[in-house]
Amino acid sequence: MSMQAINMTINGEKIQALVEPRTHLGDFLRDNQRLTGTHLGCEHGVCGACTVLIEGVPSRACIAYAVACDGQQVRTIEGFEEDEVMAQLRTAFSRFHALQCGFCTPGMLISARDVVLRCPTADAHEVRVQMSGNLCRCTGYQGIINAIVSVIESRRAANADRVEPVATAARAPLPSFQAVANQASAAASVAPATASPTAAAATPSDTANKKPGTRIEDAFEVDHPIDVVWEAFADMPKVAACLPGAEITEHTPTSIKGKISTKFGPMRAAFVGSAALERNAATHAGSIRGAGTDSLSNSRARGDITYALSDAGNGRTRVAVAIEYSLQGPLAQFSRGGLVKEFVKKMVADFAANLNARLGAGSSASGAPGEAVAAPAGAAPMSPMDAAGVFWRWMVSTIKSWF
Repeated sequence: MSMQAINMTINGEKIQALVEPRTHLGDFLRDNQRLTGTHLGCEHGVCGACTVLIEGVPSRACIAYAVACDGQQVRTIEGFEEDEVMAQLRTAFSRFHALQCGFCTPGMLISARDVVLRCPTADAHEVRVQMSGNLCRCTGYQGIINAIVSVIESRRAANADRVEPVATAARAPLPSFQAVANQASAAASVAPATASPTAAAATPSDTANKKPGTRIEDAFEVDHPIDVVWEAFADMPKVAACLPGAEITEHTPTSIKGKISTKFGPMRAAFVGSAALERNAATHAGSIRGAGTDSLSNSRARGDITYALSDAGNGRTRVAVAIEYSLQGPLAQFSRGGLVKEFVKKMVADFAANLNARLGAGSSASGAPGEAVAAPAGAAPMSPMDAAGVFWRWMVSTIKSWF
């Protein structure tokens, strides 16, 4: 196989090397650069043992290609000797017995440093959420959480007069996860989203109830008047019928229970749970807030979906959608970056197309004009969306962007 020349800055030192295009960054660091502090665990981007900083962002070295890091800055655990926060964390990890075998510790420390700097007001619960992508087989995690919280608190006390939390990191603690999750929180779990300015103003309680998590926003137009679309959104079983993999088992005007399924090649996830519903007829806006679990992977999700309808002219309606979600557990590793944005884009596009089709069918049926047509009683939910196809489209677009 042909070799490719790369230039990289590792721990502040510029290096040049020849590598095979298939070489992962973790193997390159260990075998070529002899930086063996980067440990390779699962080699699937799940356990977090191989975490390093790429351009200042915590990243999995086992699923990043060395050639993809050409021209970038990489920092491994060996590059933090003079770092004040890392020194504080190392001391705290020792004091609180936050390590045993030490295999996960390099990645754990790098992720912990990111949390300390990015979330300077985090409490123990928020630290647990932020660190959920790093796994440890030895400690039971309590010592790790205590160590990180102690560093956050000591830094906050030392800088009480000048702490200015970063806007994206100042997050309130998550409420306790419920035993079950709703179709919307599950959708949010497999598709992160942001509250748009329009959707964020959907209900007066949005600001007070804001939850931590990843945020993405999107919008689409429907070929029907706003009153028809607003009425359709009141019927959650019909709404769920437009979302691939979604199914509602119980519903009232203010709550729903159900599940949403997705698959990634041979891997499947089905989040089951419940959600609270809010609607504001005066502003044509609403929200769906819930939480749930995937029993197979033991992953947990919380999601908030807000939506706002506006007149797009010519009998069309614009729907602004915002999803804020937090995913905890093994599936958290699939909730980051461009892949999720591509997934959300595909999910919203499919939902819009299905909603248009249902409303169109309703207008041509014997019922009232524009009335949405429900799925037949007992009909199976739409097949779950296959994330593998989304992944390959994202990979192709990413490779194209490199050139």
